[in-house]
Amino acid sequence: MENYSTFAQLYDQLFDSSLYLQWRSFVLPNSRPGKLLDIGGGNGQLGVMLAADGYDVTILDLSLEMLQIAQTRAENAHRQIDLVNDNMLTFELDEVFSTITSFTDSINYLSSQEQLLQTFKNVYAHLDDDGVFLFDLITPHMANVTYDNYMYNDDSNEDAIFMWTSYPGDEPDSVDHDLKFFIYDDKIDGYKIVREIHHEQTYPSQTVVDLLKEAGFTSIEISADYGESKVEEDTDRVFYKVQK
Repeated sequence: MENYSTFAQLYDQLFDSSLYLQWRSFVLPNSRPGKLLDIGGGNGQLGVMLAADGYDVTILDLSLEMLQIAQTRAENAHRQIDLVNDNMLTFELDEVFSTITSFTDSINYLSSQEQLLQTFKNVYAHLDDDGVFLFDLITPHMANVTYDNYMYNDDSNEDAIFMWTSYPGDEPDSVDHDLKFFIYDDKIDGYKIVREIHHEQTYPSQTVVDLLKEAGFTSIEISADYGESKVEEDTDRVFYKVQK
């Protein structure tokens, strides 16, 4: 799960920041005020927005480099956020939260139902009474259909050309993303490659619901389009609102 190491700054520049406004639009009406933990929120775009909305934000991420970007973003925005460099599977904090969030495919990096259940139990333990857990997951449809032979290239910045190719993973309903930046280096008058392979595992929404119930959650709602639509067979991303 150790991704985004050398890739952190490049990834932060690449990601469409408008998407964070949509995740924010899902959080605001569905969350509880107070302390909020954002799991896998390393670059801080969503966390800083939510801090501006009045939440007491803590960001937990496995990548120290991404958290450093989040710290800089918070300082530039004159917002206070807490940062935790830890694993969503095993983190132990001496506090509980009114709301816990996890977006940007973070939970899809868990490679098995066992890890999914372990994470859900860990989240449950860190929520206060009536606490809310908000997250999303890409679906088997996205892994098997939308990402089938998917390619995306961006050469708008000639100093950092980006190539993204996706192909089926070794496990059913999984996808591997081959992400490459070609970075121009004045010293060699040529390009160096920064490359990472990202593996994502998807799960049927009913499987996720069953694991949430096993972890102790009782109120579970699913939706598509950032909470605006019903989940269909061709839904690429499912949004979950669950309550302790």
